[in-house]
Amino acid sequence: MTSDTLLQEAEQIRDHVLRERRTLHQIPGTGFDIGDTLAFVKKELTDMGLQPADCGRAGVTALVGGKRPGKVFLLRADMDALPIREEADVEFASQNGRMHACGHDLHTAMLLGAARLLKAHEEEIHGTVKLMFQPAEEIFEGSHDMIEAGLLENPKVDAALMIHVMAGMPFPAGTVIVSAPGVSAPAADYFEIKVQGKGCHGSMPNTGVDPLTAAAHILIALQEIHARELAMDDRVVLTIGTMNAGTASNVIPDTVTMGGSIRTFDEETRSFIKQRMTEIAEGTAKTFRAEAAVTFGSGCPTLVNDRDLSQCCGQYMKELLGEGRAFSVAELNAMGGGTSSKSAGSEDFAYVSQEVPSLMLALAAGQPEKGYRYPQHHPMAKFDESVLPGGSAVYAWAALRWLEEHQA
Repeated sequence: MTSDTLLQEAEQIRDHVLRERRTLHQIPGTGFDIGDTLAFVKKELTDMGLQPADCGRAGVTALVGGKRPGKVFLLRADMDALPIREEADVEFASQNGRMHACGHDLHTAMLLGAARLLKAHEEEIHGTVKLMFQPAEEIFEGSHDMIEAGLLENPKVDAALMIHVMAGMPFPAGTVIVSAPGVSAPAADYFEIKVQGKGCHGSMPNTGVDPLTAAAHILIALQEIHARELAMDDRVVLTIGTMNAGTASNVIPDTVTMGGSIRTFDEETRSFIKQRMTEIAEGTAKTFRAEAAVTFGSGCPTLVNDRDLSQCCGQYMKELLGEGRAFSVAELNAMGGGTSSKSAGSEDFAYVSQEVPSLMLALAAGQPEKGYRYPQHHPMAKFDESVLPGGSAVYAWAALRWLEEHQA
């Protein structure tokens, strides 16, 4: 099959993929609570002649190919939405208080489209394509859960690829950007700091221990990690997003709870910051006669792009889309685009990338000057649906070509 043939066939299923995306957009779920979405995806896979298999708490996989011997290439789409009430001006807006504000509905619809394209050419696949539909990406738990449930085994996965649509990019819709080798998305960690004091009447602070004073000094002290304990080329973001305490203005509360997140591009730096956060919080609290405990919750490691896969897919995308619609990060930098190979947003596909050669592709899905000016995670975010058939073709072509060139 040629790239032109694949694009033509993708165009023929445009309306079907569009309907799937709009249906998914109206039934969003969050985390692992995606029952409606999961049922829809499994039915679509079954209707096209595939056999969906449950994987983990709310994931599903399906295999295409296997008629010829060869390796196994995994294609991933995330299915979960965000706990945001939609305000976007679209006729198919969500009404349940949750919203696909990050484009995961497009990912899922495009992978369903790719499944149709691959199923139609199953006899030509040199090996097997494993489809991964995952929950809970936004809370960084879905990929890990599916891996623990055997995602990368039976059959054993040899390489993996994901696509993420991007709104507000200064590129024509449908343009693909291939990540450079190495880390492209930071590790993420969520944390909670609980400061324990001793509550008392606001008029008699000497009879208690003020946890708010301690918490305020902890918040300021944590900023010194970045300012004075890291090298200038260490890319780190440490954010305190919540601070909760008390219910009355004339009462010093017993406790303060602070919540935040860390983003790092290096595992050694990640460990160092966690250690220093604990030391600073505990030591600062003690200075003010309070106590502090730091707890780290869900998170994910860095997303590492494989060098060979990056180079191969750069070539495959140019074959499929042409020189003017597919770029590597290096090419954009050479053109003066100034596009960094690193994103500030974390991505739990990182768990897959720590286990097998992996790659992330960015798919431009809306230029600001054409009305797509709101960023991901915004209640008014919109995406250009014209990218859907092309995105399906990108998924399918990457798998077909890699399996063809890497026959066992």
